[in-house]
Amino acid sequence: MTIRETIDLGEFAFLSGESIPSLEVAYETYGDFTGDNAVLVCHALTGSSHVARRPDASDDTAGQARAWWGDVVGPGKAIDTTEYFVVCANVPGSCYGTTGPASTNPETGEPYGTDFPPVTVGDWTRAQRHLLDELGVGRLHAVVGGSVGGMNVLDWLRRYPDDTERAAVVAAAARLDPQCLALDAVARRAITGDSNWNGGHYYDGPAPDDGLARARQIGHIMYLSKASMSRKFGRRSAGRETVREEPPDPAAAFFPYREVESYLDYQADKFVDRFDANSYLYLTRAMDEFDLSAGYEGDADALAAFDGELLVVSFTGDWHFTVEQSESLAEAAREADVDVAHHVVDSDHGHDAFLVEPEKVGPPLSGLLEEGLSARAIVDADDPDDDDDFAPVHASLFS
Repeated sequence: MTIRETIDLGEFAFLSGESIPSLEVAYETYGDFTGDNAVLVCHALTGSSHVARRPDASDDTAGQARAWWGDVVGPGKAIDTTEYFVVCANVPGSCYGTTGPASTNPETGEPYGTDFPPVTVGDWTRAQRHLLDELGVGRLHAVVGGSVGGMNVLDWLRRYPDDTERAAVVAAAARLDPQCLALDAVARRAITGDSNWNGGHYYDGPAPDDGLARARQIGHIMYLSKASMSRKFGRRSAGRETVREEPPDPAAAFFPYREVESYLDYQADKFVDRFDANSYLYLTRAMDEFDLSAGYEGDADALAAFDGELLVVSFTGDWHFTVEQSESLAEAAREADVDVAHHVVDSDHGHDAFLVEPEKVGPPLSGLLEEGLSARAIVDADDPDDDDDFAPVHASLFS
């Protein structure tokens, strides 16, 4: 059974101290709840609650063309909706059904714009906990998330350590590094520097589409690896038949319009049709602000109260959230005596690997949900006789 709903959670106080009179949360559930089989899936930055394909094959997907993890979540998939009750909720600050900057402020009758309170990953977690309470779900069988959704998972482990049995952090880290913080800052400047941004109150006029397009292009560059960009585009010209905007300056017409430029322009055009510029500002700031150790002595201290099992999955070609960052997280879990496995996936797809290589992501997730970490032969990174730098789970176990 698949249910897509929006629920009003009533007045919501954000961690910033500001409140809104009504927080509506868009969510989808898949499968039947049996009391101990609930799995919460946390979406990435611009994702929605539409994590799995709907049985009616509806195109009405909250602005997204297809389920964002439809090859991982569903009947017979790694996160099997015939076995588990899967919940995915759109986060506060987004524009996919949950209250955010584009939503109407009931006190003014106008969109919130930048009057919307600052949003943190902790606010996402608290809203999800409230939603699960309304659905009658107490302790989760597992909480799973990729990218900033993995940060959302980590916040669950420090904020509600007794509320989940197992957790999977996929292509994520305890915090962003300075390079990614810098790129996110430039992306936000592209939006706020757009002449149509109007301080975030643009909803009755033209939207800052150019700024949002540039911001998304920066994001796509972050999500790809050098190897994947070379393979997909090289230095090739896009060809005479490719439609492009007018050259930005007269001299540009002399030079080729390359395939990599065409790809970025195409992705930008698609994105501005489905996403809100203010939401991009709010969600990237939430991601940038997240630090697992905030308020604790360190990452290990933040994880110390969690007594379940943690699977960390990283990808060798991902420079957004690196293998080294994932190993640092796994080491913190070991220091906190948390049962943890770090599964390293050999991939040159970059950060997008967790979305585009379900055949590599799915098996370790299904193993975690079905049997936990006890079923895995793990190379112990602390073993002095082990030549490996990290502790990958042997891929052959999941073939």
